[in-house]
Amino acid sequence: QVQLQESGPGLVKPSQTLSLTCTVSGGSIGKNYDYWSWIRQPPGKGLEWMGSIAYSGNTYYDPSLKSRTSISKYTSRNQFTLQLSSVTPEDTAVYYCAGGRLYGSSSRNQYDYWGQGTQVTVSS
Repeated sequence: QVQLQESGPGLVKPSQTLSLTCTVSGGSIGKNYDYWSWIRQPPGKGLEWMGSIAYSGNTYYDPSLKSRTSISKYTSRNQFTLQLSSVTPEDTAVYYCAGGRLYGSSSRNQYDYWGQGTQVTVSS
């Protein structure tokens, strides 16, 4: 059974870079045809797809976040990461990592694997 676990700081100061790691267990992130994604949910709002990295290493980002977002994967550690630069309080959200055969969706049921989420607050 594939399980995903997010980790990283819960508090980030404005203008700094938010960095999160998703550790995958019970399966390999190097598996062909799988995509690994980051999705967030700001308070009082719906899920927002941020970006994904493919098994090939190709990356895909939401256009509104592309200039500030970077997703990487580390196959030997079975981890993938999110970096979001120049954060503002509007980036406060619960951040989820997810995986499966699809990417680009903000709907939880489009993903085969889903982490429990981690709260990140942007505040000075």
